[in-house]
Amino acid sequence: MINIKENVSQFEGKFNQALKKGERKSSTVQVVAVIKNSPIQLTKEIIQEGFNHLAENRPEGLLEKQNELNNQNITWHFIGNLQTRKVKEIINRIDFLHSLDRLSLAKEIEKRAENSIACFVQVNISGENSKSGIHPDKLEEFITQLADYPKIKIIGLMTMAPLLGDETVIRSVFSRLKICQEQIAKKKLPYAPCTELSMGMSGDYQIAIEEGATYIRIGSSFFKSN
Repeated sequence: MINIKENVSQFEGKFNQALKKGERKSSTVQVVAVIKNSPIQLTKEIIQEGFNHLAENRPEGLLEKQNELNNQNITWHFIGNLQTRKVKEIINRIDFLHSLDRLSLAKEIEKRAENSIACFVQVNISGENSKSGIHPDKLEEFITQLADYPKIKIIGLMTMAPLLGDETVIRSVFSRLKICQEQIAKKKLPYAPCTELSMGMSGDYQIAIEEGATYIRIGSSFFKSN
């Protein structure tokens, strides 16, 4: 059985501990509820608990949840790998894209978007072949090239730590992304303020908060069986 209230209570306890340890304020960290595997009723319960930033990783899932919820007060995030041919289906139905990782995707967004889209550039800090993302050494060049796409606003960077990494490895990944973010922010590019960090999931969000995350993506912590 999944008890959303109990799961949220447990999460908030650990969340607050991480804020205290990292000397952060809750207002500086946006919790994004990842609803990709959750039934609609549990998604509604998460919204009732006060979480209105929701994330999907498949275009089909996003459209299905939006149609079922029909709620104008939700801020929508897309966190999965976005195929170029799927851009037209969702780009005008989301508020944030967490997985910009190639120029072909930027070009298609520019073509299809009706308004400016807040994007995180995905960076493959860990170097794992299984993960998408720009190599850190190519990041500045990629950001520079994005100046040609006025509908794309680079608000920050995103990464994922190794699932089986120990705390030292995970912390290193997050701290290195923070360094990358600061380097881009120093350039003061109008189209790439790059002030945000999307990093940390259910297994490592406490470390991410301590290392400067401003958006954390939480799924299983909310929807685990009790």
